Amino acid sequence: MGQTLFDKVWDKHVLHGNVGDPQLLYIDLHLIHEVTSPQAFEGLRIQNRRLRRPDLTFATLDHNVPTIDIFNIKDEIANKQITTLQKNAKDFGIHIFDMGSDEQGIVHMVGPETGLTQPGKTIVCGDSHTATHGAFGAIAFGIGTSEVEHVFATQTLWQTKPKNLKIDINGNLPKGVYAKDIILYLINQFGVDFGTGYALEFTGETIKKLSMEARMTICNMAIEAGAKYGIMQPDETTFEYVKDRPYANNFDQSRSEWKQLYSDEDAIFDKVIEVDVSDLEPQVTWGTNPEMGVNFNIPFPTIKDSNDERAYQYMGLEPGQKAEDIELGYVFLGSCTNARITDLIEASHIVKGNHVHPNITAIVVPGSRTVKKEAESMGLDKIFKEAGFEWREPGCSMCLGMNPDQVPEGVHCASTSNRNFEGRQGKGARTHLVSPAMAAAAAINGRFVDVRKVVV
Repeated sequence: MGQTLFDKVWDKHVLHGNVGDPQLLYIDLHLIHEVTSPQAFEGLRIQNRRLRRPDLTFATLDHNVPTIDIFNIKDEIANKQITTLQKNAKDFGIHIFDMGSDEQGIVHMVGPETGLTQPGKTIVCGDSHTATHGAFGAIAFGIGTSEVEHVFATQTLWQTKPKNLKIDINGNLPKGVYAKDIILYLINQFGVDFGTGYALEFTGETIKKLSMEARMTICNMAIEAGAKYGIMQPDETTFEYVKDRPYANNFDQSRSEWKQLYSDEDAIFDKVIEVDVSDLEPQVTWGTNPEMGVNFNIPFPTIKDSNDERAYQYMGLEPGQKAEDIELGYVFLGSCTNARITDLIEASHIVKGNHVHPNITAIVVPGSRTVKKEAESMGLDKIFKEAGFEWREPGCSMCLGMNPDQVPEGVHCASTSNRNFEGRQGKGARTHLVSPAMAAAAAINGRFVDVRKVVV
């Protein structure tokens, strides 16, 4: 019997344990940031333990960092977490992509950009959206603080192997429809828990045609479908992305090994979902979880239960309204989901020659300094600034509001981030998840418009 891609990578990393029981996995790469690592480091100190593999551990600063005047950190807790990580990195011999450095950025962006993220690896981080790295054919997943400490001390982790769910996506994406729309549509159709207990392997001709940035967007939000893992077969697009990056050593030898990473034709999946995106429309969320979304032209649904009733009340919306009826006040282009160079390029095409609507506060936060510098070399910063956007320094920013960037209470925000929970972007903030193109068009028009009629 053939194996799935996930099974192949998993089995290669099992050090101990029987099939069906928790198994001890070797971890190839441990990425850390300032929020979920302090207690884990303290645990090592209390037990007088050393860091097992400092050479496989890399740190960055992202959640708490300001995106304006980055060295002026006014929040005491944020400053404490940042300085603590800087000290811990020094004490334990960890490479840190420090404040203001050329490689600093959101943890799920610096891994791929530096070449640390590679096919066939096991990758962990104290952040749920670590599934992003699965776009490279890696097993990547978020872990809790106690697990962070376990990896620190042993470079291993006990895990129970999930079932396999194949999501086969085919068809040519219509103009104005993107990877973000694919994953939002899947979650809307099948729910925020359809991936629970599964590793999601995204396959099909549509996936093969996507850039690595677009693939990362889809795997990034596998967690919003209830899954712990998202994974895709590495191919020539993957290899060319990784090639020549700083940590992509022994590339030619690795490439021959990576070519063996695929699901066998006779591999058996526990479940299969097939989707044709030929007629897919732009997606907009109306509620307080990613499942609460609609095609752009479809009215918001009737109230089915108390969750819907609460969501409508919190969002200040009603059944039967449409996305174009929402009175927006903020637009956020950023996050580990959609702050890569291709996202900014796509948004800039819509913004160029136009101006932000007077009712809108619009900000652009590149996900990393690498992206920021590349965008500026292309003149994208000028396009956004001339249109009235604020051009910021890299960081998680308004995605989670764990920093000065927050949406005011009661204000609706078109956001390219991954979560629209109550208070996610600030107390009382009302978040609508969309693609970068939809967000850019909304900034110009002051409300959501059919981006298919806007894109060139």
